[in-house]
Amino acid sequence: MEYLLELAVSPTAWIALLTLIVMEVVLGIDNLIFISILTNKLPAQFRTKARRIGIGMALILRLGLLGTIAYIVKLTAPVIEVFGQAFSWKDMILIAGGLFLVWKATTEIHHSMDPQEKESEDKGSRVSLGFAAAIGQILMLDLVFSIDSIITAVGMTEHLPIMVVAVIVAVAVMLLASEPLAKFINDNPTVVMLALGFLIMIGMTLIAEGFGAHVPKGYVYAAMTFSAVIEGLNMLARRARQKREAAQG
Repeated sequence: MEYLLELAVSPTAWIALLTLIVMEVVLGIDNLIFISILTNKLPAQFRTKARRIGIGMALILRLGLLGTIAYIVKLTAPVIEVFGQAFSWKDMILIAGGLFLVWKATTEIHHSMDPQEKESEDKGSRVSLGFAAAIGQILMLDLVFSIDSIITAVGMTEHLPIMVVAVIVAVAVMLLASEPLAKFINDNPTVVMLALGFLIMIGMTLIAEGFGAHVPKGYVYAAMTFSAVIEGLNMLARRARQKREAAQG
């Protein structure tokens, strides 16, 4: 109890907490985009439930991993070497997660561009993703992003209570933002393609990190922000053009 009181009155602890919350929220954006795109393929009545289960499991995974910090830190130790390149469990998990993201995003782009699928949608025979399959894929990516998130947290502070509070707050923000983000993505088809492009970039970044090539997160998020701003301008331009056409008609 005394330890917690010392943290509560420590300015350094509060600064570390706020910094870690921001970092956890930013790292959670990747996961949230994936969850939004995946759950939008479910029947409407299951989407909210799937998002809540997916994000809830992310919280359980992260808190569970925090309880095994000593083991998680060991995941960064090399376990095998291939052609002179050492790989840790963390590296292999990041590579597997990155490959899955690239595969999933590429598959979704192919489906979006496939004329035969569009025809089937027009006929009302769209095949929706199974609920269990969606939850399984969300949990797979939750694990990858959770390990990355926890290792980041361990690198920023040594105080477990600060990590726990930061993770809970970050996941709560994800839960609040999931519904509006999913609706926005669903209502704007061009944003779906942009988000899938983000997922490919994130997947490639995870693969690069797994092979030991550090990619500064700032570059990745700067590219995502720039692309999002351009898409926002395109959306405003389209709306303005539609208003002019409606006024002329």
